[in-house]
Amino acid sequence: MSHSSQLMPVLYLPHGAGPMPLLGEPGHANLVTFLRDIPQRMPVPKAIIMISAHWESNEVRISSSPAPDMMYDYGGFPPETYEYRYDAPGNPELAQTISRLLANKGIASQLDEHRGFDHGTFVPLMLMYPLANIPVVQVSLLKSFDPAKHIKLGEALAPLREQGILIVGSGMSFHGRAASKQHSIVFDEWLTSTLLLRPVEQTSQRLLNWEAAPAARYCHAREEHLMPLHVCFGAAKKHSTSAEKVFSGWLFDRQISAFLWH
Repeated sequence: MSHSSQLMPVLYLPHGAGPMPLLGEPGHANLVTFLRDIPQRMPVPKAIIMISAHWESNEVRISSSPAPDMMYDYGGFPPETYEYRYDAPGNPELAQTISRLLANKGIASQLDEHRGFDHGTFVPLMLMYPLANIPVVQVSLLKSFDPAKHIKLGEALAPLREQGILIVGSGMSFHGRAASKQHSIVFDEWLTSTLLLRPVEQTSQRLLNWEAAPAARYCHAREEHLMPLHVCFGAAKKHSTSAEKVFSGWLFDRQISAFLWH
């Protein structure tokens, strides 16, 4: 058995628009099918680390509650969307381990025992692991959106793959109101070639300079939905030289994709 086959995969996924994937909104149907099916392509994780586009802080924060609450961080949706529950346990011990791993890489962090599950976390997980029986720890993005720092954050998390822990970046490969369908296509093509076809050193350079990609700022006027991918790449790059594109579809007539590193 090769070393990489003993590692948990790393997954970057699109979480859709607010709670719409849970509401049966027709435009999300293909994404919902993907989210429900993707766990079959991975071992059952001992725990999940979620890097959600919807949590930013000046320095890295790590959720440490043993029983995280819910955060309904959206507005204007039906009443039932404010009653969703995802009662997966937290894992304070894992949170402490993450903090130590970050410190070893010179990355400052704080434990946050009050942070609940935001929709970037609970919406995909309600579809992927509906039994809510796998512990979940959330790790925040940095408000600086510095690509190098997010890749380094992923590198710090990488050893946890050897412990059966699934690292998930929850964002959107496209997230821009001003972008056209064509903008989303050319950016998706660039992202796909960057992650699938290039030696890891070239992938790293392209992700560091992602703003130079075709239509980059049309598709990510603000890059909080892209940065979870940088964390995933950092977590994967030592042992997984390229990603597999495991989903490509349309959301509101814009192309979105998901990537898995084995």
